Amino acid sequence: MLPKVEDSPVVRTTIDESAWTKVCELIQQPLADGAGGEFRAYVAFIDDAAFRNLSEDELLERVPEDFGHSFLMVVDSSTVGSAEYPILVIDLYERKRRFRAIPSQIQSIQNNLSIGNLDFADFADYVDEDGIFRGGGFT
Repeated sequence: MLPKVEDSPVVRTTIDESAWTKVCELIQQPLADGAGGEFRAYVAFIDDAAFRNLSEDELLERVPEDFGHSFLMVVDSSTVGSAEYPILVIDLYERKRRFRAIPSQIQSIQNNLSIGNLDFADFADYVDEDGIFRGGGFT
């Protein structure tokens, strides 16, 4: 089972160590908030060999009922297979609902979903034609 963590979970399923490290670094970069400050993603990186190469369905089977989060972020083979590193974001309430987001958008997604400021649809409905959220659209 996935461990219960306080911050929003980012799970590694890829075997690519260097790409995982790069994606973690990108997610941790602060973003300007437009008012002279910055904000960060509050995430817990879950790096456990037991989750390597799991399919989305296999990973979802390992989410405890009392997990405490409404969404899950996954760094998988599709993430590391693209120069943009699009991270899979899965709605844990409606598990068929998902989208990908570039790492520079994870801060906004995590911050807003965690406090209920925006809904999953506020991001999922504004992906580009290739299914990747690159920002904007809902403001």
